Amino acid sequence: MQCARQLIAPVLLFAFFLLASQPARAVDIQEVTSPGGIKAWLVEEPSIPIVSLNVSWRGGSSLDPAGKAGLAYLASSTMDEGAGEFDSKAFQGRLSDLAIQLGFDASKDSFSGEFKTLSENTEEAFRLFGLAITDPRFDEEPVERIRGQILASLDRKLSDPNSLAGRAWFELAFGDHPYAHPSEGTLETMAAITREDLARFAKTHLGKDNMFVGVVGDITAAELGPLLDMTFGKLPEKVDVAQVPQTEPLQEAAVMIIPQDIPQSVVIFGGQGVKRDDPDYYAAYVLNYILGGGSFQSRLTDEIREKRGLVYSVYSYLYPMKAAGLHMGGFGTSNASVKAALDLVEEELRRIRKDGVTAEELDAAKTYINGSFPLSLSSNDRIADILVAMQFSNLPPSYLNDRAALINSVSQDDIKRVARRLLDPEKLIVVVAGKPENLEAVGPGMEKK
Repeated sequence: MQCARQLIAPVLLFAFFLLASQPARAVDIQEVTSPGGIKAWLVEEPSIPIVSLNVSWRGGSSLDPAGKAGLAYLASSTMDEGAGEFDSKAFQGRLSDLAIQLGFDASKDSFSGEFKTLSENTEEAFRLFGLAITDPRFDEEPVERIRGQILASLDRKLSDPNSLAGRAWFELAFGDHPYAHPSEGTLETMAAITREDLARFAKTHLGKDNMFVGVVGDITAAELGPLLDMTFGKLPEKVDVAQVPQTEPLQEAAVMIIPQDIPQSVVIFGGQGVKRDDPDYYAAYVLNYILGGGSFQSRLTDEIREKRGLVYSVYSYLYPMKAAGLHMGGFGTSNASVKAALDLVEEELRRIRKDGVTAEELDAAKTYINGSFPLSLSSNDRIADILVAMQFSNLPPSYLNDRAALINSVSQDDIKRVARRLLDPEKLIVVVAGKPENLEAVGPGMEKK
């Protein structure tokens, strides 16, 4: 065990410096089909003895059954706690002995898994991952242990202003839609989930027909094919995973205040955004960078932090989901400054809708977005994540090489048009956790106070 740990650390360090020292280059994506018909995208990188796999299945926490919110999350937290002939201790011990990093996660739209291994242990890593997805044990001891940890975390979040504001924002924005349900569940729903629920989830959500696989590292297409069959071959050919109904966030102004006796308020704001397949996605991406996604280069930071010193940081981002698109942002500030900072956010939304952006702002945004993108390709596991995200979003293998041209095609007219479409201060949804001065609840936020 100790030997394996001592081995992987310098290998990873060497890999980092090797990748960091290399210039950005085109990524050669191979579309591999196993003898059994399982498809995966592969990027070979034989210079570093590491293999990374990422896989994602459609259907995440938004499909949790009524009264069982948190099911996908609990499944992701316990699926690596024993599988096949290995109980929890033996399974984790085997991973540790071979320095294999393996785990799962659940988002609103997907359930995912990944591993990273030294290439000498590739076959065993695939085997253990296959056991975890096809024969998870969900033994009582690890399930209750992990459930206890999640319940303790949920209890702490009941007094955490960031958690309270985030959860309330989605409830306010989506009402009765599944996107309003917290991915981690609640104290009540997490306690209600049974081991039978977990076993049913694994059997009914993980299939070959709703799966996207990305592999990167010291492995060839010929070597990968049989390992795909060994790992995923026992999964059902098809699973009946429901579709989340298409929706959009609340289309009217709302301010909700969650009273908290704290000196600083947490503010989350947002509204209509774009989904990943929207033709305006790239214009919205560049627009967001200029507005609030570019840190110290963004308008919100310049106006609210640099010029007036009202916040330490303020940000915005796109949140594209399968059934809805969001544009969100947030900041923290003293209770006395909340209203002034929010007023400035709304003022910037109006200004960019009316005047658009300057040619200098647009050129600088494109330069940064395209120049920084190669940094996301600096490790095998990050590339594997991107391969899966591309498949999940129906992007072609050529996307990595086409992306710069798509960003560069965005014009000032595109920015102004998309700003008018998305950045409407009259439809801004705001949740504040704290004791903001001179700010009142508005619209649906009053009803849910």
